[in-house]
Amino acid sequence: MDNRLSRVKLSVHPSRALVDEKFVILVQNVPPGSPMTLHALHGSEDGHSWEACGHYVADSSGNINAAVDCSVGGSYFGVEPMGLLWSLKPVPGSKPGLRMRKKDVQTPMVVTISVFNGHHSEAFVDQVPLASWVVERWYMAPGVRRIPVTEQQLTGTLFLPPGPGPFPGLLDLWGGGGQLMEYRSALLASHGIASLALDYLTNEFTTRTGKMVDNQYFETAYRVLQQHPQVLGSRIAMLGLSLGSVFTLKMAIYSPVVKLRCAICISGSHIQPVSGGPQEMMDLFTSNIEKINFSEQNEMIWRGVLLPLPSDPSLKADVGRLRCPLLLLVGEDDQNWCTQESAADMKQMMAKAGNDHLLTLLSYPETGHLIEPPYTPHTPSSMYRGAGVGQKTMVLWGGKTPEHSAAQEDSWRKILTFLKKNLYGGSDPQAIHPSHL
Repeated sequence: MDNRLSRVKLSVHPSRALVDEKFVILVQNVPPGSPMTLHALHGSEDGHSWEACGHYVADSSGNINAAVDCSVGGSYFGVEPMGLLWSLKPVPGSKPGLRMRKKDVQTPMVVTISVFNGHHSEAFVDQVPLASWVVERWYMAPGVRRIPVTEQQLTGTLFLPPGPGPFPGLLDLWGGGGQLMEYRSALLASHGIASLALDYLTNEFTTRTGKMVDNQYFETAYRVLQQHPQVLGSRIAMLGLSLGSVFTLKMAIYSPVVKLRCAICISGSHIQPVSGGPQEMMDLFTSNIEKINFSEQNEMIWRGVLLPLPSDPSLKADVGRLRCPLLLLVGEDDQNWCTQESAADMKQMMAKAGNDHLLTLLSYPETGHLIEPPYTPHTPSSMYRGAGVGQKTMVLWGGKTPEHSAAQEDSWRKILTFLKKNLYGGSDPQAIHPSHL
């Protein structure tokens, strides 16, 4: 090795932080003008390895600062401080259709950042880095409490921010794949919001009886959250992604029990059997299954299943009756749900009813269905098994990685601002600042 390269130093700060906090990668003592590769490697909980790289050139002082310097090649291009995270992909030779999701939020996402001499895009395992640095990315800030919720036949997890509270609350619903997904709720609690992640498709009741829950299940979850001594019962929101948005809208509009301060729907629709619950919604999908299309790579495209939008009012949630602020997030390249058409129809319905002042619509070009917290690796397609379906299939979610990743960062910031405004009445939440990590 060139003796000059033995002096290369690498640092990443902060090395321990929340997943939505940026870090700064700095390389020093590099021969000026030298090509260098920054590389990220992560071993996910399911045993798969993910990597990304960026190609840089040292400045006249022999430094590389990923927060201000351009990547000229690799997994991403341009000034992208977090490019090594959002561009992570499974290493060559991995099985197809992987999606990275954190199951155990009580442990961090551990990423090794390394610097290599020259510009490389593969075979990193065969090379020796000049320097490496390990970073931890957390969904749970210190002091956040994780509480399993099993009363009244619920399957969920409540995350409480540090301190005595009381805190505003949020009911968090994921999509048609089921399972208890906790990471978004844990991150929201890290920002001062008591968040209840709810499994409504593969919960204990459904597993035991083979029957799907009814709409009262969501009302029960709302009551449990509302009545918790550390939750402000009059300041509760709901957030739903994909299928979860259907029941978020249903509760916000029709439930005599659920009284929301605001609602957020990500990549969803108002199309639903108004008088039905989860089973009837699944039946609606099944009855239109012939509308599924396939990409050239044989990936399933679901976005046409609910098209054309029905004119029958019994098949559309009447958003004109909505009485709380609504934030809609739309990916314009969503290949899984007809989110653009649904958002346009909802906007028109609310304008006609005179409550469109309650609507905030964020629409992102070249963005797919899976709009996640910031710096989550973009998954354009993956193997997927819907709740109650035996076989996994490859599903196309859509989006282009740079644009989708930018949308995740922008939308998360606006989600937190929307929740702060509506749950705290404009006052500053007692949120846990990432620097406290």
